Amino acid sequence: MGKLDGKVAIVTGGASGIGEGMVDLFQQEGAIVIAADINEEALERVSEKENVHGMKLNVSSDENWADFAKQVKEKFGKIDVLVNNAGISSEKPYKDIDLDDWQKMLAINGFGPFAGMKHIAPIMAEQKSGSIVNISSYTAQIGQGFNHYSASKGAVRAISKAAATTFGKQGVRVNTLFPGIIETPMTQSLSTSKDLLDQLIKATPLQRLGKPADIAKAALFLASDDSSYITGAEIIIDGGFSAQ
Repeated sequence: MGKLDGKVAIVTGGASGIGEGMVDLFQQEGAIVIAADINEEALERVSEKENVHGMKLNVSSDENWADFAKQVKEKFGKIDVLVNNAGISSEKPYKDIDLDDWQKMLAINGFGPFAGMKHIAPIMAEQKSGSIVNISSYTAQIGQGFNHYSASKGAVRAISKAAATTFGKQGVRVNTLFPGIIETPMTQSLSTSKDLLDQLIKATPLQRLGKPADIAKAALFLASDDSSYITGAEIIIDGGFSAQ
């Protein structure tokens, strides 16, 4: 008996990294999973997995979201879980960030989750049930990263709280995860600097970097009925880094 038996779950950015880890775990727990991603080659690969359906989605496009939500509802009849995971990162220093950089980052990392909730939450509200899990970042919790990435993840934190209060009376729960540095293709460049990697691990109380499975297991808890009385919550998954 899986924790997500009979549920239809959407994971954006589901074709790689943290997202793919969630897709795999959700599928193992009995869900039909829609892996939404902009990378068509990666989508073809994940679509070969049992009960996983790859669908192309540009999360920064309101029109794409509207079409996507309609297609999923028509094909599967319902939507029980949405994980807004898709995002981009940047190491550009604040002195070099311009308006174009800012708008691209906020369009994907900020507007993407907003548009996902805008189009999916009403479908869940009709069902009077649903769980939305938004992926922010530990940089939205502490004073680290004076840049457009931190701003975008702070936006996710704010709209998640607002969405929890907006949709709660309709049976839709909205919670947020705040990952630290996780070993994914997006952070793979860190491995090119052993000194930097060692510094990060040393500064983390649990003395290791996170793994996609660490985030996927927390997302599973929030997606499942095990968290049925939890909404508006924030879970930081950074090995204790931000607790210092």
